[in-house]
Amino acid sequence: MTTRAVPAAAAARPLAVVGDYVRLTKPRIISLLLVTTAGAMFVAAAGVPDGWLLVWTMIGGYLAAGGANAINHYVDRDIDGRMSRTTERPVVAGRVPPARALAFGVALGALSALVLGLAANWLTAALALLGLVLYVGLYTLWLKRTSVHNIAIGGSAGAVPPLVGWAAVTGEVGLSAWLLFAIVFYWTPPHFWALALLLRRDYAAAGVPMLPVVAGDRETKRQILLWTVVMVAVTLLPVASGAAGAFYLVAALVLGGIFLVLAALLARAPELEWARATFHYSLLYLALVFVALVIDAA
Repeated sequence: MTTRAVPAAAAARPLAVVGDYVRLTKPRIISLLLVTTAGAMFVAAAGVPDGWLLVWTMIGGYLAAGGANAINHYVDRDIDGRMSRTTERPVVAGRVPPARALAFGVALGALSALVLGLAANWLTAALALLGLVLYVGLYTLWLKRTSVHNIAIGGSAGAVPPLVGWAAVTGEVGLSAWLLFAIVFYWTPPHFWALALLLRRDYAAAGVPMLPVVAGDRETKRQILLWTVVMVAVTLLPVASGAAGAFYLVAALVLGGIFLVLAALLARAPELEWARATFHYSLLYLALVFVALVIDAA
């Protein structure tokens, strides 16, 4: 019995190491970014884009975002150790050495540029690297620890994937691509601030000036509602520009209406009972908005 357990444990160790490196890329977060990338490709193609181009753009996009996230693990290892939800991350827990996490992230970023440059075009590669630089440099290294506007400005990094998808299909970035960028940009603050309300104590313990820590719950709720109103208005702009049609218009109004109701309930509630529902719906909302764009284009 013992002789069987030893080989089994030895075989499990490499799998655990691979699992930790996959966790460095934050695959759950990336999955939503890839939905926005693919959605932009369908809209840019006015239908179904080339299959191989779609596949390689998804791979390249994953590598770029995964590289940014791995570098984020390296940079934030000090504050991750002070927040309960992040203490088991591979670098903080000591399962991946910090230097290796950094090298892994840089390697993924370089590989993403190569994949996207060869499979699509070099503008696409440059935009993917821009997203990495914005996330690491603008958000993680600068704004996250110094400004209450960290999410409002730093959220631009998460809005780059639609530009990547658009450029992969067309070789350029036009007005419609920037409108898709704007949807994700204005979605980010209400999405993240709803989560920050739930994690206010964690951010306070780590010294991160998220809006609920600096301005309090009441002001954060008000800002979530205001940004949601603007976000819903922005989602209608692709229809005005001619990039989307009637199906998307109806979907955007219905999905946005639900988001507005949740944000209003959160703003009026004395406690945080609607924060979790708002956060989880925000994830579904962004995915469905871009799925509606895909259906409308196809």
